[in-house]
Amino acid sequence: MKYSYAGALGRTMALSLSSSRSLFFTSSKSLSPLNSTFSCFPIRQISSLFLLYPSKNNSCTRNKLLRCRNSFSTHVSVAADEHTNSDDKIVLPTNESSHGLLRIRHTCAHVMAMAVQKLYPNAKVTIGPWIENGFYYDFDMEPLTDRDLKRIKKEMDRIISRNLPLVREEVSRDEAQRRIMAINEPYKIEILESIQEEPITIYHIGNEWWDLCAGPHVETTGKINKKAVELESVAGAYWRGDVKKPMLQRIYGTAWENEDQLKAYLHFKEEAKRRDHRRIGQDLDLFSIQDEAGGGLVFWHPKGAIIRHIIEDTWKKIHMERGYDLLYTPHVAKADLWKISGHLDFYKENMFDQMEIEEELFQLRPMNCPYHVLIYKRQLHSYRDFPIRVAELGTVYRYELSGALHGLFRVRGFTQDDAHIFCLEDQIKDEIRGVLDLTEEILQQFGFDKYEVNLSTRPEKAVGDDEIWEKATSALKDALEDKGWSYQIDDGGGAFYGPKIDLKIEDALGRKWQCSTIQVDFNLPQRFDITYVDSNQERKRPIMIHRAVLGSLERFFGVLIENYAGDFPLWLSPIQARVLPVTDAQLQYCNEVGKKLKASGIRVEVCSGERLPKLIRNAEKQKIPLMAVVGPKEVETQTITVRSRFAGELGNMSIDEFIRRTKTASESRTFL
Repeated sequence: MKYSYAGALGRTMALSLSSSRSLFFTSSKSLSPLNSTFSCFPIRQISSLFLLYPSKNNSCTRNKLLRCRNSFSTHVSVAADEHTNSDDKIVLPTNESSHGLLRIRHTCAHVMAMAVQKLYPNAKVTIGPWIENGFYYDFDMEPLTDRDLKRIKKEMDRIISRNLPLVREEVSRDEAQRRIMAINEPYKIEILESIQEEPITIYHIGNEWWDLCAGPHVETTGKINKKAVELESVAGAYWRGDVKKPMLQRIYGTAWENEDQLKAYLHFKEEAKRRDHRRIGQDLDLFSIQDEAGGGLVFWHPKGAIIRHIIEDTWKKIHMERGYDLLYTPHVAKADLWKISGHLDFYKENMFDQMEIEEELFQLRPMNCPYHVLIYKRQLHSYRDFPIRVAELGTVYRYELSGALHGLFRVRGFTQDDAHIFCLEDQIKDEIRGVLDLTEEILQQFGFDKYEVNLSTRPEKAVGDDEIWEKATSALKDALEDKGWSYQIDDGGGAFYGPKIDLKIEDALGRKWQCSTIQVDFNLPQRFDITYVDSNQERKRPIMIHRAVLGSLERFFGVLIENYAGDFPLWLSPIQARVLPVTDAQLQYCNEVGKKLKASGIRVEVCSGERLPKLIRNAEKQKIPLMAVVGPKEVETQTITVRSRFAGELGNMSIDEFIRRTKTASESRTFL
């Protein structure tokens, strides 16, 4: 069956998020044919959503789908809500919701390793766990190709068809070592040395192959549906993640309970590939990472910079309205500052090397916190001054291994939307609640209104006494409950310096992205010895709250690109309109139109030099929201004919009317 979609974010998909952890694929009795200009979704982490199958009856109205498209809601589109048929649901379980699936995936890893060693007897095995959507296994062997993966899959199918039993055996450590040495598997010796438990467990596939393993597994290989298993890719991976150790061949596979689940998963995986922010960033000329400059360093191109400017302006406006003072601080500081803050003790492996300037050591900043503390310390504060709120879009630099870098999601230089609040103990709850409100306001500006919230409590090793920890943790709980947000408790998962709230935003596919964080800090105020004068004229130490809403501008931009597939709404689009002449005879008038639109604040460009159909196609490929077409009639009447990416042909209108409607739509976050 072909998969066809029409939905809230584009031509291929109408989605819904349910409260369960499963992924639903649903047949709809009604899909709009409005799909000529829309695009579709990626998938990185699938949780809970509905996918609509094709339908013959198209009763859903254009306006319903367009409302969904521009609201960028993570709720189901109207079409899906009204026409879901429960008989057509295909549930994609997770490892957490289906222990049977977890066993299948783990056994598939073993079956694959057995198949590899049958085909490549010199291959050495290492580890092979189950993962979120499947499994992998690392081998020390010759490089593999896609053709090799097909051979391996065929051998796996033969092993599965033989219905061989999976047998668990317990042996002593000495016996395990003897057996490993007998088959010359050096990596298994290292793994054995890392196992603390006794006895050692081994799993056999029949009497032909075995592996050190704690389980669990299916009873026999025949429990695996070979048509629900696929080998996806091969990649290089260093042993133990250490670049100084051998490069291994990692084979990734996916496994499901039945063939329908596999087909659905593979289709979503293809959608993810289409939405990759790295490809879209290049296609739309938004950003680049230049080899000549170094990995993990982001170049914001003009169009990407416009979007960044909009994000920053939105962020600054809301912060200033909520009583924050904006800061700008240096990118480097003396190394001694990072000794005081503790970063050199606890974070050194993530910091770049120091540089010597005039016989003093300086350090690129990995965080902004110490700078804000220094600004606080510049003068003595009274209890009447609190709360003090400061915020900065501060660029920081962190050392990442080249193999860990990934587009905008994992970089070496990035801008945090950092803020710090200095307050009294009895102000913690109100300040946290204020941060939650601010976080919601900012995230909703960009279409995110579904969150997963975690409250992390005191770990075993921590600074600060029990009383202040309990008071701070209770304040976080009270603020969340007062806000009405449900949350999960990560017991012992807090930082050593204080409890924290972490918020993951849920995008239109149900993927969750770590974004906002709110952390109470008892450590830095003590390390920097910051104080205030209380009502009794005594020196006391304030509470410090760290918080970030977007996380980093780079990562958040990557999330936005993948969420919208580069098809940004009118208010956020770097180019809101293109003026297109039918022939070059209208170019002068087009330039006059463009000049007037720019003067009114509309982001516009004039394009010419091609036939009109090609100009329109180019605008569609660049995902331009509005096109103003100009022919001889428009020149004569001093008008333009407008075509909307979201609403189709809007007809002929005056330039002033177009400006008014465009600005109204942009200000109200709607479409034209």
